[in-house]
Amino acid sequence: MSNEKPAVAVSEMNVTPMLDVLLVLLTIFMAASIRVYLTMDGQHLLPCEGVCEASTSIVLEVLPGPAYRINKTPVPGEALRERLASIYAARPEKIIQIAGYPGASYQDVVSAMDMAKSAGVRVVGILPSDQYLPR
Repeated sequence: MSNEKPAVAVSEMNVTPMLDVLLVLLTIFMAASIRVYLTMDGQHLLPCEGVCEASTSIVLEVLPGPAYRINKTPVPGEALRERLASIYAARPEKIIQIAGYPGASYQDVVSAMDMAKSAGVRVVGILPSDQYLPR
């Protein structure tokens, strides 16, 4: 008789593939969460065809510099939000059209849109560049 013990089968679960899949999913979700952007809704306005009523729309022009004009009236940048708030305080229709001119930076146009939204504007329309250029 020999003193050898009988061989016992040892079975351990291999978790390495499960951890690999978990790390890949974690990386994908982390990359996806970084790509989430905050957005602002806008409308591309169509030109008026046919007989149009007298326009009561407000047009905010963003010029290089930045300089601002509301319906062709110059407005200093530091007074823009207050001026927009006073215009839209009594207006039931809270729509603004924004015209960004060539040379105006993207940041200036987005800042103007943000100021308009904080002043009570509900809908921001973006004018096409060929419709409202300086004359």
